[in-house]
Amino acid sequence: MIIYNVTLNVQEEIHDQWMEWMQKEHIPEMLKTGKFSKALMTKVMVQEPMGGITYSVQYTTESKEMLERYYQEDATKMRASSKAFEGKFVAFRTELELIGEYTSPE
Repeated sequence: MIIYNVTLNVQEEIHDQWMEWMQKEHIPEMLKTGKFSKALMTKVMVQEPMGGITYSVQYTTESKEMLERYYQEDATKMRASSKAFEGKFVAFRTELELIGEYTSPE
């Protein structure tokens, strides 16, 4: 499993509109590409010196090859869809390989 992690810092002035867009449009569209099996959105619980509110969105995919297909077939279109918020957020992307998943014994 590969996790495509996108960390975003969003200016407070557009936060509410951006959050609605992420939850109702962008994340569902990412999943509709067929490249990802699930998405997890989290708020980063630190105060950024630059201000804004920071989130991490983790998209799970089956393989590095599938992620490469996303880059080739969908990434340009998906990134362009944020044009309404241009200059009001920054994004940092990271690829993570899942090594193990552990749960607490009952």
